[in-house]
Amino acid sequence: MSTSGTSQPPAVIFDLDGTLVDSEPNYYEAGRRLLARHGVPDFSWEQHSRYIGISTRETLEALRAEYGIDVPVDELLADKNELYLELVRKSTEVFPEMQAFVELLHAAGAPLAVASGSSGAAIEAALGRTGLDRYFATTVSAEEVAHGKPAPDVFLEAARRLGAAPGACVVLEDAAPGVEAAHAAGMRCVAVPYVPGAAADPAFRTAGLIFPGGQAEFSAAAAYRWVVGTEAG
Repeated sequence: MSTSGTSQPPAVIFDLDGTLVDSEPNYYEAGRRLLARHGVPDFSWEQHSRYIGISTRETLEALRAEYGIDVPVDELLADKNELYLELVRKSTEVFPEMQAFVELLHAAGAPLAVASGSSGAAIEAALGRTGLDRYFATTVSAEEVAHGKPAPDVFLEAARRLGAAPGACVVLEDAAPGVEAAHAAGMRCVAVPYVPGAAADPAFRTAGLIFPGGQAEFSAAAAYRWVVGTEAG
């Protein structure tokens, strides 16, 4: 389907980590350093990848239980955020084709938001470092809502702040929990799996558009045509 050139594009809500920016290497390194402080050596990327798409707090709660770390989760969270912010302020890479997509939407007047499992400080640092902050009307951290992904809370709050009905929103996501959250929120979803092979996860079947090859396959032009072309449903 297509819309006229004067049609207002829908509101678009972006996940941050692994979708807009390649921050997972920084999150992995921050987690590895944190766990090493607490007697957990050799935390691998494979172990880290189990938690991609899950909020930082929920990830740390799981790791704390798994490794028997006798430190309050709030303390772990503060320490990991400090480690992460140190890394992200030095280097954060935006996915080029995703930046092109953001620019297309912004030029068309689409209301844009970021809704992420990261802390508010981490969102601010990543967007500021990459210059993406100028495109987004609002951001929502999992810290600001009752439940992180796969619950729909962050996306619903982003829609509320944008003044958009959930059914009029499109979500960009890289991880299964985020796709589940978008579906639970009643929003359409463009999925760009971060982890190779993750597209086989049943959660991705609810996405209206999926790029199985991830960022290497993602096309700003194709995604834009789908978003504006399906505005009416």
